[in-house]
Amino acid sequence: MGLTELSASSVGVGVERTVTVPGKEDDAAERIRSAKQAVRDRVWKLLDGSGAAIPPGPYGRIPMFQGAEAAAERLAGLPEWRSARVVKANPDWAQMPVRARALADGKIVYMAVPKLAGDHPFVMLDPARLPDSAAQSGDKDRALQLGQPVQVEDMQDVDLAVAGSVAVNESGARVGKGGGFSDIELALLTEAGVVRAHTTVVTTVHPLQIVDEPLPETRHDFRVDVIVTPDRIIRATDPRPSPGIIWDDLEQAKIAEIPVLARLRESR
Repeated sequence: MGLTELSASSVGVGVERTVTVPGKEDDAAERIRSAKQAVRDRVWKLLDGSGAAIPPGPYGRIPMFQGAEAAAERLAGLPEWRSARVVKANPDWAQMPVRARALADGKIVYMAVPKLAGDHPFVMLDPARLPDSAAQSGDKDRALQLGQPVQVEDMQDVDLAVAGSVAVNESGARVGKGGGFSDIELALLTEAGVVRAHTTVVTTVHPLQIVDEPLPETRHDFRVDVIVTPDRIIRATDPRPSPGIIWDDLEQAKIAEIPVLARLRESR
């Protein structure tokens, strides 16, 4: 199978090429995984040491950061946000203010079930039908209780998608917490035609999470269109949509632990 290989000059240089060298795929994949983890460890340490991360701390997660509410407010000023009727959001705490703001603005919100582990991979939150306030409903656990479980094929077209990030650069490349679930979420929605060319993909982060360097990437990684901090809006210089599901890049164990992927594989 073809595999995206890192540039020989620097791990993480945003130059990719497809190679088919037998026996080299595992080594290249491990180099990419190690390079991504090095970025995570550095950013987590920086956030922790600066006081920018909110307890219980940044390690091992999409970090909740000081100013997350201000970032959500700034995001809400974008024309893409104002025109969006349907928002897809990740379930991480860092994006709770975004979910709450979307509901407060009357938008339908699809939130991914953590790790896509349920028989229904998303829940739909319709602000017109929620008994709780937008702030309460934006909480992950409450959203899982109140939201209507939905299958991908039953979802409405998504106008704006929100992804969590550990690190991101101004080209739009990002590194998540390491599970690969954000890539799978967008890949599933792209395959189903729910996420399309018009869908804007954004991330909200602390300024310390923006790195001034290329980031390691594989061919299934998407890039965001817009980066939002409490103080800035950054239009990515080289965004890239999700390519959809690349089955050859998915480990069998990963497919088995995500019910929607297991069903799709069986139907192929």
